[in-house]
Amino acid sequence: MRDDDARYEAVSSRDARFDGEFFFAVVTTGIYCRPSCPAVTPKRVNVRFFVSAAAAQAAGFRACRRCRPDAVPGSAEWNVRADLVGRAMRFIGDGVVDREGVGGLARRLGYSARQVQRQLTAELGAGPVALARARRAHTARVLLQTTNLPVTELAFAAGFASIRQFNDTMREIYAGTPSELRAAAAGRRGRAGAPSQGAGGGSRSAPGGIALRLAYRGPYATAEIFDFLQVRAVPGVEEVRGSHGTRTYRRTLRLTYGSGIAEVDEPTGPRTRKRPPAGLVCPAARGADGGWLECRLRLTDLRDLSTAVQRMRRLFDLDADPYAVAERLGADPTLGPLVAARPGLRSPGAADPEELAVRIVLGGPPERAAELVRAYGKPLDAVDGGLTHLFPTPGELTGEEVAEPVRTLCTALADGTVVLDAGADRYAAERALAALPGVGAKAAAYIRMRALGDPDIGDSGDSGDSGDSGGAGGAGEGGPAGERAVAGAWRPWGAYAVHHLWRAGLLPAGELSVGELSGCAGALPGRAEEAGRGWEAAPVAVAAPVG
Repeated sequence: MRDDDARYEAVSSRDARFDGEFFFAVVTTGIYCRPSCPAVTPKRVNVRFFVSAAAAQAAGFRACRRCRPDAVPGSAEWNVRADLVGRAMRFIGDGVVDREGVGGLARRLGYSARQVQRQLTAELGAGPVALARARRAHTARVLLQTTNLPVTELAFAAGFASIRQFNDTMREIYAGTPSELRAAAAGRRGRAGAPSQGAGGGSRSAPGGIALRLAYRGPYATAEIFDFLQVRAVPGVEEVRGSHGTRTYRRTLRLTYGSGIAEVDEPTGPRTRKRPPAGLVCPAARGADGGWLECRLRLTDLRDLSTAVQRMRRLFDLDADPYAVAERLGADPTLGPLVAARPGLRSPGAADPEELAVRIVLGGPPERAAELVRAYGKPLDAVDGGLTHLFPTPGELTGEEVAEPVRTLCTALADGTVVLDAGADRYAAERALAALPGVGAKAAAYIRMRALGDPDIGDSGDSGDSGDSGGAGGAGEGGPAGERAVAGAWRPWGAYAVHHLWRAGLLPAGELSVGELSGCAGALPGRAEEAGRGWEAAPVAVAAPVG
């Protein structure tokens, strides 16, 4: 949405579809908000629009305390875009600027720091430092409201370089000192007699870790994503507890400064508010404005909080735009009924891209990866239920005793031949993966879809020319020209199309080639139960199990 008048219409109707896509500020109050803010709609003449929260902050506006615009889901645009700005936003979300500075961000992108600054400022109204500052401020607010950490310790945990910088930032963005923000949150909990209900922020203090609400927009197919993760859970690193409808997904995390354990609950009831009737895009988009997933993080070093949150958001695909997906795919004669039947179906990402790549290339059932974990993974200091280890790093899997093609993959990851970080060049990574012996084009495309969070998979961009490099490789049958035509009609949401086809049993499990549709058009509904198990559940490589 690029037209300011159209943006104002979205604000007037409090349309939550655009939360995170843009922000508006009111010049008479000095406050910026999300489009769905429940406050009285300001006059058009008093409204300014911004692409990012950082830009609104840089213009001197402070965050609305009622709608908490800093807690909205991220824009799906940054997942789609493969250019400098899209890659930079993914890197910033993963904490690269906090850890390595603007120079480190520029080096990863392959551009000069000046060029990165110019591009981001031109498109977002704020440079990398301001964007990272907004991220730190949000982390600090969450810690203030969900932990009892001393303010001095909390400031450094959020990534601030000094106490003075921390205090100045919080006053500028939230119009209050850290102590005042903490006291206000405690007062709200006391008045309500219950945990704070701020959308997207912390929901309560919990002895078992930092309790958060991970916000999403639009409908969310919760049962399907928990099903997807449950059948792939690697014992020792992941587990799913509870029965259908009340499950908790748990996993270990290897992070920059330490490690952690993340828990995400399957919602047991409605956690949404109904959207106004204006602006419906298709029948599949009707329903709720969005909601959140309850998450708890236990970290050995709180400096990893923002990175851990971002990785869980990627795993659960929480920044997706289900309205745009439904509008595009709903017009397809094959996909339309599937999209209407499962609104909000997501394309799960990865909490650790390198871990996922190893699992895909290793192949076989989850227990096969568990053998690798037991042999090479770092044990937790204390066993936590079914969680016992961190998944081994690529550097730990380069020894001669590690079977091929896993050893070749891990050597390439360890020496930088293949890069799978948050802002990696997806096409370059796919080409490099497909060229590795024993990996091949199909596995490379699947890794691109999940490990790199690419929603535009299926466009046959580069992988179709790679050929079959091994047990996991091989291009799909069915006519490249026809496949490109079908996949092109789904762009940029091919990954969601594939998940719908898997779930309905219209595409073989783990298959990314739309050419396979020709043999599956008459698939029975009962096949949906086994659809979508994907590469991890199928023997896609020839390596022997590591014991």
